[in-house]
Amino acid sequence: MVSKTRDKFIEVARQLFARKGVENTTMNDIASASDKGRRTIYTYFKNKRDIYNAVVESESDKLLMNLRLIVAKRIPAEEKLKEYVACRFETMREIVSRNGTLRAGFFRDLRKVDRARKHISKKEMAMLREILEEGQLNGEFEIPDLVHTAVIITHTIQGLDVTYIRDSLSDKGIDQEMLAEYFSRMLLHGILKR
Repeated sequence: MVSKTRDKFIEVARQLFARKGVENTTMNDIASASDKGRRTIYTYFKNKRDIYNAVVESESDKLLMNLRLIVAKRIPAEEKLKEYVACRFETMREIVSRNGTLRAGFFRDLRKVDRARKHISKKEMAMLREILEEGQLNGEFEIPDLVHTAVIITHTIQGLDVTYIRDSLSDKGIDQEMLAEYFSRMLLHGILKR
């Protein structure tokens, strides 16, 4: 019951933040829309920032869950890495588009983006390192430094989030699918002639 009530507050808050914006949503709005009293919401969350952080964490967990499913697949590491990149981009796009007004405020404030990324970056790096290690063990990859490679790949993908989500390169003839494909190809094969 406890986590069900808390989860309901998080989902209702997410919907209200997406529709009205974080600034225009009160704790009272969240309690009312959840059919709970104001006192009840304060048993779970100290303030609006606390519930906002819970919303961001909940959305981040959806991304991590999708990525874990790919890491667990029994496929070659090269294929797994391509799927990981494509899934990462697409899941982030879905999360951002589902969250309407919330996304506008979120991307305007780089500190919010950094805080949200901090929650998942270490987990993403660990998953990427696992894929890279698997590829190294199978003889698919030759990577001198797995740890730093995973860090760089994670931050590079995150750096392309907004470009992918906004489809910013379409005017240059690069759609979202091409961006994910080219990124994976460049990551796996580089640009040197072999």
